Formats: sequence, C-alpha cells, structure tokens
Amino acid sequence: MLRSHLGFTPPGRAPWQSGGMGALVGIVAGLIALLGLLVALGNAGYLAMLNSAARKKGLAGERTAVFVKEHSKAAAVTTGVAALGLLLTLGGSVPVDVLGAVLGAGGGLMAKRALDGTRNQLRSGA
Repeated sequence: MLRSHLGFTPPGRAPWQSGGMGALVGIVAGLIALLGLLVALGNAGYLAMLNSAARKKGLAGERTAVFVKEHSKAAAVTTGVAALGLLLTLGGSVPVDVLGAVLGAGGGLMAKRALDGTRNQLRSGA
C-alpha cells in the first residue's frame, strides 16, 4: 500500500484522511508548545534576575525579594505546564499533539500575563 508521503491518496478518501496531516499537526503543535515554554522560561528568568538584584541590595531590596518569592511558585507551575505540553507533542497522535499545544500555549499565555503584571507592578513602585 502506498502511503500519502509518496503523493498518493487512496481512492475515495480525502487527502487529510490518508494520514499525511498528522505530521503537520505534530510540527505545528510542537512549535506552539516550544514558544509557550520559551515565554514561561523568560518569566522565570526575569524573576530570577530580579531576585539576584534584590539580594545584592540587601535590606533595600527586601520588598522586591519578597515579591519574587511570592511569584516564583506561579512561574514554576507555568513552566512545568508548558514543558509538559512540549513533551506531549512528542507522542505522535493528533489528539495528544493538540492537547500538548493547548497546554503549551496556556502555560505561555499565563506566564506572559504574569510577566506583564510583574513589570507593571515594579514600574509603579508598589
């Protein structure tokens, strides 16, 4: 039986029913989950950078250090969710790839919101 990657679609079947779209869905889902993981890692890295700067300032940076400590758990969770999403996209089946893309995108979106909130709160001096 010829496979769809050879350009052959069995008679009576649409091209997306021949199995050729599964690889494309996997690639797109993997890219979405990878982007979400990069955003989540960016949020965690930003908090780590803030924590390092706060520690160097001693008592003057205590308020920022407490802020970072409160938000580091959320950063760890969003990074974990995005990493799980990326791992799920390696599964090979389309439903699992879609679930991985949703988890990766969700983790990245929550991390982006947390990063924006952190930056706004520190800019306002609160």
